[in-house]
Amino acid sequence: MIGRVQEHLEAIYGITCAARAEGFVVDTEAAAQLGATGRCEEELLIYEGDGELELALYLAPALLLRLKPYESGPVASLLDQELDGFCQLAEGVSHFVYVTHTAVHGRTVSLLELEAQAEVDKFALCLLHRWGDGVGAWAEELLRRLFDRVSYRQKLSEAERWRYEEANRLSRNFCSRLMGHVMGRRLERLLTDLRYAYRLGAEAKLRHFGQVS
Repeated sequence: MIGRVQEHLEAIYGITCAARAEGFVVDTEAAAQLGATGRCEEELLIYEGDGELELALYLAPALLLRLKPYESGPVASLLDQELDGFCQLAEGVSHFVYVTHTAVHGRTVSLLELEAQAEVDKFALCLLHRWGDGVGAWAEELLRRLFDRVSYRQKLSEAERWRYEEANRLSRNFCSRLMGHVMGRRLERLLTDLRYAYRLGAEAKLRHFGQVS
C-alpha cells in the first residue's frame, strides 16, 4: 500500500522520486531511537547535517495491520472502511515524497508548508480514487470529513496546535477552490491546478493556498 500511495502521488503531480518510501520505513524501536514523539501512527524523522539529508518513516504496526487486507484490492473499497487509516498512511508518504522532492531541487521546507501540502494530498488521493459518477457528492463529503470534523490532541504545544489549525485552514481553502473543476468533471484542469500549487515554494505556496476566490 505504501508503494501504491507514492505512485499515485507521483502520477497526480507529474513527478518521479528515485527514493521509495517503503525502503525507509522503520519499526517502533528504531523510531524511538531516532527521536520519534510516539504521539502519532505516522511520523517522518529527518536529520540534516554536513549537507546531507537522512530520512526515516515511522508507520505504526497497528496501522499497517489495519490496512493489510486492502493491499491488493481497489483503494475505493478501502475508503469505505478505513478512510482514517488510509489518510494517516497517505500523510506519512506525502511528507516523505514532498521532502525528497524539495531536497532534490535544493529547497528547504517549513513544517507549516509540509502539513498543508499533506492535507491537500490526502484530499486529492481520496478524490481521484473515486473520480466518476457521484464524485461531486464524494468531494463534498471529503471536505467535511477531512477539514471540518477534526479534533486536535490535547498535548500539543501552542505552536503545534496553531500550525495544524493553520494548515487545515489553508488547505481547506485551496481544496474548496478546486470544487468547480470537480463539479464540472474537468480532470485536466484539476490536475493542472494541483501541479501548479505543488511546485510553488515556501511563502508562495501558503499565499496561494490562502487566496479567497
